[in-house]
Amino acid sequence: MSGSQLLSMRGISKRYLGVQALDDASLDVRQGEVMCLLGENGAGKSTLIKILTGSVTPDFGVIELAGEVIEVRSPLEAARRGISVVHQELDLVPDQTVAQNLYIGREPTRFGIVDKARRRQEAADALERVGAHFSPNARVRDLTVVQRQLTMIARALTVNARVLVMDEPSATLTAEELSHVFTVVREVASGGCSVLYISHRMEEVFEIGNRATVMRDGRTVAVHDLAAVTQDGLIAEMLGDQRTLVDRPLRDGSHTIAGGLDIKSVVIPGVLEISGITAPRGQVTGLIGLGGSGRSTLLSALFGAIKAQRDVTLDGRAYHPHSPRSAISQKVGLVPEDRKSQGLMINRSVWNNLIEPSLNQRLTMPSQRRFTTPRSVVSALGIRLSSLTQRVRELSGGNQQKVVLGKWLVDASTVLLLDEPTRGLDVGAKADLFDEVHKLADSGTCVLLASSELPEVFANCDTIHVLYEGSLAGSFHPGSNTVDQVLQAMLGVKGAQ
Repeated sequence: MSGSQLLSMRGISKRYLGVQALDDASLDVRQGEVMCLLGENGAGKSTLIKILTGSVTPDFGVIELAGEVIEVRSPLEAARRGISVVHQELDLVPDQTVAQNLYIGREPTRFGIVDKARRRQEAADALERVGAHFSPNARVRDLTVVQRQLTMIARALTVNARVLVMDEPSATLTAEELSHVFTVVREVASGGCSVLYISHRMEEVFEIGNRATVMRDGRTVAVHDLAAVTQDGLIAEMLGDQRTLVDRPLRDGSHTIAGGLDIKSVVIPGVLEISGITAPRGQVTGLIGLGGSGRSTLLSALFGAIKAQRDVTLDGRAYHPHSPRSAISQKVGLVPEDRKSQGLMINRSVWNNLIEPSLNQRLTMPSQRRFTTPRSVVSALGIRLSSLTQRVRELSGGNQQKVVLGKWLVDASTVLLLDEPTRGLDVGAKADLFDEVHKLADSGTCVLLASSELPEVFANCDTIHVLYEGSLAGSFHPGSNTVDQVLQAMLGVKGAQ
């Protein structure tokens, strides 16, 4: 049961390069509660958390912790105050041990020398607190995603966290792994630590949260006890008058244009054996499956990023890309699952990112003043930025994802391979992205969409192909098949079609 107020942020404002990221925002968190922070990408959540954890200095505002007004000038100061964060992109050092990662910059010492035995024992104790059954001597690079997640939580506990911020912790976890993380979160909260949980998945919010704070356009618009509010109500507050995916009618599946991808077979021995998938122009063709089903592997093979035995045609002609450059030259683009490490040059400008695929066919970089197509793409996709020279790292997650898609529009790609294109995006950003995807398909682009989100695929695809353990488990049409049938095929149930 949550208790008295522990954290209060009032009148928080921050402006970046002409963009008002926060405008008199507020946040109150009680001791021992799980407070969920909701809002569209660009609503101000990330900036508010960066201010709380010392990465960004606010223009105005006051932060109180346990009744004391504090100034958090750095992440180190935040840790000293007991404010710790588990980022969506887990910031661990792969080549170091778990124990080393738990105590980076604050190793226990004896006579001025790192006390390795003490560090190892304290790390083991922290791992035990979060129910982690692996050695503190294990290298981070050898851990699973959920083990890394638990390592991050354990690291937070080693600084005696009073406030634990969890930023999209479920983005790369299976349902079973997430259940374990939720058990740990509840135990942490019951011990008196307050948890600030950020997620776009409503079912998680209602499962783990006590209250929810809703942000929109840099402001705090509502605070609710989750037991007294509905999912639809929260979504309405997040979006204002914007459309939601729930309102979207099913694609009718009848609009086709000659040509597209015909995947007769793609084989990677022992990993993937796919046959009988077509992705016609004019339609959005879906690929869905659980973790390890082969969705991403298939798209990588079609993009020439990994070796495979391929019998594939594109518009009736043999298609055998020997590299991503070869695929790009044939107007095939890939929006990868991990946008930051694979899809973007995060420290370069929006303009540089948008024109990057086009440079594959050019000898010199076009003048920004003369090269106007990126501006039209920014306008068409509704990318929120101060200018084309703004660094991509300064954009919200939703706007970063639009840049990844936009660079293939500048390049006029006619085949788009989309791998979890809405991962980490809120409902409104998803709707915006799919509006553009549908327009592209309707104009003749061949779209192959891979996702693990069944409602998303069902609402936005004309045909759904289910992959299971590297093979095609069935093909479905939202207009004539049910969600249950698709789910059964995802789970490997025989005769689900």
